[in-house]
Amino acid sequence: MTDGMKILIIEDDREASDYLIKAFREAGIVADHARDGETGHHLAMENDYDVLVIDRMLPKRDGLSIVSDMRARGNDTPVLILSALGQVDDRVTGLRAGGDDYLPKPYAFSELHARVEVLARRKSGQRESETLYRVGDLELDRLSHEVRRAGREITLQPREFRLLEYLMRNAGQVVTRTMLLEHVWDYHFDPQTNVIDVHISRLRGKIEKDFDRPLLRTVRGAGYMIKAEG
Repeated sequence: MTDGMKILIIEDDREASDYLIKAFREAGIVADHARDGETGHHLAMENDYDVLVIDRMLPKRDGLSIVSDMRARGNDTPVLILSALGQVDDRVTGLRAGGDDYLPKPYAFSELHARVEVLARRKSGQRESETLYRVGDLELDRLSHEVRRAGREITLQPREFRLLEYLMRNAGQVVTRTMLLEHVWDYHFDPQTNVIDVHISRLRGKIEKDFDRPLLRTVRGAGYMIKAEG
């Protein structure tokens, strides 16, 4: 579950945040970081994360106001709130503000890690149940197997459709070659061929030809990402 997971940590304590970033990265989780509430709120709204880990008491903007505003704007990214305030009333307040989980300080990293994984699985399950994916003006309908961009129908081969579906399900995140081999080709080994490059090239030609804005990009040394500009 940790493969390809990306989280945001909003924590102003330098020692605590440095420790969390290192520990999550050792666990295979990409961790962005913000040291104040305003920066954290901006990152949370502008990027696609699997989970947000937010300290309740932050400079410039407190954690609960970040969560409340996110929910009001339709951002449903799972949120785990960290706080030194651990009484029942404090936890209830955090959950009612829109948090999905609440972990009082001090805590063990193993518990925090486990809770983040649970929240990420919940989001992944929500994505799996979706039938229509949108990235910019590109749409993919899982039920009808139709793909359109700016209203124009695009014809894809079955493997190309699966490839695009997986990329759009993980829109805004880097998808590695290993992830594509496992989820699109059902390989659990690297066949040492250029099969991914060939299909990416064909797919890019079909969804970007005659359109002004590119959507599918290669992240050198990491994999691929589909994302709308801006």
